[in-house]
Amino acid sequence: MTIKVGDKVPSVKLRHMTKDGVKDITTDEIFKGKKVVLFALPGAFTPTCSAKHLPGFVQQAGSIKAKGVDTIACLSVNDAFVMDAWGKNQNVGDKVAMLADGNAELTKALGLEMDGTGYGMGLRSKRYSMLVQDGVVKQLNLEKPGAFEVSNAETILKQV
Repeated sequence: MTIKVGDKVPSVKLRHMTKDGVKDITTDEIFKGKKVVLFALPGAFTPTCSAKHLPGFVQQAGSIKAKGVDTIACLSVNDAFVMDAWGKNQNVGDKVAMLADGNAELTKALGLEMDGTGYGMGLRSKRYSMLVQDGVVKQLNLEKPGAFEVSNAETILKQV
């Protein structure tokens, strides 16, 4: 079942790179008591994700955070090393938290997985963005397969 507006984000462990190496972080730590913009995409270093999706959030980070958003987070079914390298490649700095859902645990718990085996990618995340307040989904912008129209930074900026 796909998560919807009004639902609570499931409690799942993710991974991210810190100055001390790869560390676990839970969705409870990410969302509890905070206003968070989470966007997810099929994969680090893939064309639309690298040319449009992540760069849009990096460019709009100041405007989004100025509206009271505590964290902007990028999620992909990649490992923390790949997400860290991609973040460095994209000059993300501290504007966007790069979260690794390597085993697709959160992606599956949200019901937002897609089968990319036809492209040699295995199980991946659908492309979406969401606004989450204190763990509850307030907005969900889910793309149709192959599209990049509603999950961009400009759309979520209007919704915050």
